[in-house]
Formats: sequence, C-alpha cells, structure tokens
Amino acid sequence: MKQSVAEITTERASIYLQQLCKHFAHRLAVEFTPEQGTIPFSIGTCRLEAAGNRLTLKAEAENADLLVQVEGVVERHLVRFAFREPPEIVWRTAEQAPS
Repeated sequence: MKQSVAEITTERASIYLQQLCKHFAHRLAVEFTPEQGTIPFSIGTCRLEAAGNRLTLKAEAENADLLVQVEGVVERHLVRFAFREPPEIVWRTAEQAPS
C-alpha cells in the first residue's frame, strides 16, 4: 500500500473537511465528523483530520499511479472549495512525512 500526506494551514480546516466529505458523500460511503473524515474512493482512500488551523490529508492506494489519482481528485476539489484562499498543497510520501 502506497501512502502520502499533505498538511494545509487554514483557519477553515474543519469547514473544508466537511465540504469535501459532504460533496463525495453523494456517491460514496463517506464517514465524517467536524474533526475527522474518510473518503473511500474506488481507487484508494483519503483520510482527513482537522485540528485547529491545520487540515491533514492522508491518501492511500494500492500503487503509485492510483495514489497520484487519489491525490489529484482531493486536491482539485479542495482548491475549488477554497478558491478565496487557495491552499498550497504539497503531498509527501509516508516516508517523507515528519513524525
């Protein structure tokens, strides 16, 4: 399983988490609270966590190609929701993520 992480600093961390989860819940079995969410795509999964002004996105998929697809879907939608303050989204592989 391949994994990557992106950490975004924004005052709207919980709002964006909920917007993403509600958007995908129309067609996927999404689970979420204001602090955590899981979006199970057919190609992989994205887990979200909002704590204060930090939104953490954790993507996982069977291989690197699918992982890039999961990252892309989540990133495109987040940028669409956050158009007033476009976030800088930098995905790091799990090995590169700080502990």
